[in-house]
Amino acid sequence: MVSRFEHPAGGYKKIFETVEELNEPLPATVTGRIPSFIKGSLLRLGPGLFEVGAEPFYHLFDGQALMHKFDFSNGQVTYFRKFVKTDAYVRAMTEKRVVITEFGTCAYPDPCKNIFSRFFSYFKGVEVTDNCLVNVYPIGEDFYAVTETNYITKVNVETLETLKKVDLCDYVNINGVTAHPHIEKDGTVYNIGNCMGKGASLAYNIVRIPPKQKDKSDPIEKSKVVVQFPSAERFKPSYVHSFGMTENYFVFVETPIKIDLLKFLSAWSIRGSNYMDCFESDEEKGTWIHIARKHPGEYIDYKFRTAAMGLFHHINCYEDSGFIVVDLCAWKGFEFVYNYLWLANLRANWEEVKRNAMIAPQPEVRRYVLPLDPYREEQGKNLISLPYTTATATMRADGTIWLEPEVLFSGPRQAFEFPQINYKMNNGKNYTYAYALGLNHFIPDRICKLNVKTKETWVWQEPDSYPSEPLFVQNPDGVDEDDGILMTIVVSPGAQRPTFCLILNAKDLSEVARAEVDIISPVTFHGMYKP
Repeated sequence: MVSRFEHPAGGYKKIFETVEELNEPLPATVTGRIPSFIKGSLLRLGPGLFEVGAEPFYHLFDGQALMHKFDFSNGQVTYFRKFVKTDAYVRAMTEKRVVITEFGTCAYPDPCKNIFSRFFSYFKGVEVTDNCLVNVYPIGEDFYAVTETNYITKVNVETLETLKKVDLCDYVNINGVTAHPHIEKDGTVYNIGNCMGKGASLAYNIVRIPPKQKDKSDPIEKSKVVVQFPSAERFKPSYVHSFGMTENYFVFVETPIKIDLLKFLSAWSIRGSNYMDCFESDEEKGTWIHIARKHPGEYIDYKFRTAAMGLFHHINCYEDSGFIVVDLCAWKGFEFVYNYLWLANLRANWEEVKRNAMIAPQPEVRRYVLPLDPYREEQGKNLISLPYTTATATMRADGTIWLEPEVLFSGPRQAFEFPQINYKMNNGKNYTYAYALGLNHFIPDRICKLNVKTKETWVWQEPDSYPSEPLFVQNPDGVDEDDGILMTIVVSPGAQRPTFCLILNAKDLSEVARAEVDIISPVTFHGMYKP
């Protein structure tokens, strides 16, 4: 699964450049045959505007949200894209400068205003960004573009128009939620975010948004907190990007990458500061893994611990014979991987990109196994009796349960990231296959498949081509878990038609079809296939 390619020409720099939106969809040139069951839209989000006037955005997660769509009908394909008209975007366009502070870019007060109004504008409190560049998902009958703050943006997925900004704080006690909810077959949405708990101490809340309402009311108005996880530190929540869910449990991994809230609140109000300035981490803290029952929501106070790691994406979790199996895309050590995703790093020449990646945390696909009855064995014994894993759990004298993972895939500086599974069939259940975007020294350059049981791997790759997260779509007549296709948007900057939607056979990653357009497009993070 390791990349066979070097990228000395630096074509990847093109995926970090500003583009224009489109006024109308572009017809695509199709080669191969689009499967007849693909009738719908591939929706993706990512940054599309990397500077405003003379002011650059500095971090990968700062560029303004651009929504992309490939539409499929009767073998015909079109490509369309529009900027999401968030407050951050509209105000930047109006004032021709960065108005709202983004993840790694500070907004400064307008230099034209006099010193007094400038001084007072510092004390207006935090203006949190609504730049929803990370993902799109359904709630009830609506679709929302999201980032990780408390703001989500309702969009029309047919026209890509921006409909309205929603503040989740109006409905539920939460400071922000992840861009990776879990969605059940009936449309129930679960998500996690940190919040202020009792006595001003921190906690993490799992929020449930019900499915489509019979009375046509907005399900968001009926959002509820179903369970609360405690925070290991009173004033420092961990950064949380996703969580796990089995049929009966929630799984939350609390990493040592912390947000210093006091710094966040003070730095913000007094001097130019951004989100990235407020993260801290150290080796000592290690990682806590928490579980809670789903129905009724109830925290289970087991103290699972493991070595320090970074985590963005859960692959899948499931229950088996009194254990919870948790598969993750981990990053070794305690350092925050986002420190390596400054645009200056990603746009550097290939040798420099490689040098940066040498010192960064290293990626690894890991399986942890949590015993649901950890107190039945004496100390020092491995509590895991599943025959197919080498993962261990050991009770220590202080009552903590130390976990060691089984490594499912490891390649130095070669990440298996942005993972996907056959979600409809296997989310929260025992499964065999995971698909992912392969990062080569942080540059996305291949699509991967992993058999988590045998560790067998498959790869799709082409020279100077930069794909994005592959989405799995099941063949409606298929029986097997991997009977379906993967869809990804690939950018091949030197090609005559540099952007294409690639369709691969999920069994062996062979090409089924591609739909190419004569326009370049920037990097995208996450998205969905809407039938």
